[in-house]
Amino acid sequence: MAKDSEDRFIWGPRPLGALIPHLTRPVFRKKSPAGAMLMADWAEIVGPALAAVTTPRRVTTGTLTIACAGPVAMELSHLAPQLIERINAQLGKPVVERLRFVQQASAGTPPARPRPAPPAQLPPATEAAIGKLPEGELREALAKLGRGVYRNRG
Repeated sequence: MAKDSEDRFIWGPRPLGALIPHLTRPVFRKKSPAGAMLMADWAEIVGPALAAVTTPRRVTTGTLTIACAGPVAMELSHLAPQLIERINAQLGKPVVERLRFVQQASAGTPPARPRPAPPAQLPPATEAAIGKLPEGELREALAKLGRGVYRNRG
């Protein structure tokens, strides 16, 4: 009787904590949780000025690879001890020991926005009709609307 109850317990319900390592191990081999947290909080860790010109790429065996634009690598090499300290403080444990820099032209920089099209010229009849309105917000709004309509027509 005792043997039957032991067999049932082995194959019965298991604590969730026993299953989690088996499920997460393959994912954490590819992307460490510290690396994911670092990438998500990069702007908060290094500040907006450095985040605009850098992008963290990966964390492997204590080395953080950072893509940077232009001559920023030299500045970052001087700031390395402070950056490593900030990064490890944010992660709560010493994960990063060294920084590695790779040049990348568009690292951290937002894509260039297209220039807005020049305002369209209103037809003379429309310009005259708007010109008859009294000065104020309504006149400005109608002129802006008209320029937008004629800009999108061409």
